Amino acid sequence: MTRNQTRDYGPAPELTVSKWLNTQEDLTLEKLRGKVVVIEAFQMLCPGCVSHGLPQAKTVSQMFSRERVAVIGLHSVFEHHDAMTETSLAAFLYEYGISFPVAIDMPGTQAIPKTMEAYGLQGTPSLILIDINGNRRAQFFGQIHDLQLGAEIAFLLADSSKLHATTLEAASDKTMCTGNGCPV
Repeated sequence: MTRNQTRDYGPAPELTVSKWLNTQEDLTLEKLRGKVVVIEAFQMLCPGCVSHGLPQAKTVSQMFSRERVAVIGLHSVFEHHDAMTETSLAAFLYEYGISFPVAIDMPGTQAIPKTMEAYGLQGTPSLILIDINGNRRAQFFGQIHDLQLGAEIAFLLADSSKLHATTLEAASDKTMCTGNGCPV
């Protein structure tokens, strides 16, 4: 069951990461500004993550342009720490064909990893959507339907297109299209 918490949360907290896999460089939300960011928080031993969350994130990474949508996995381990090592995670990602960047959440002082705590995640799988300005716009715990996720991403992309069109309009001395036509 999905607990949908769609709203504007304000600026998204930066990821606190101990290691990145599937990427040549460390990523930050600041570096990803201008793109919609989809973060899939998961654990290797979480049945919902393996059966739904990660396959869905993999599909999003294949279906949307990488120039407009960045997909990141966030391995947030809050149980079975001895079984979920970096080596095990690398083998898991290879076995499941996950090629998008995956961050290993930094352990916290308690059982909850730092990024998981900063976002107030309730468990795994969790999905976070961040807009092009770095604002957290939606957060889901559990399974989210593919159509709903697609609609949420499309809304954020359309919203960014409106922002882009407004910026172009403000930068242009020419009048934009009206009901009477579009001047050259």
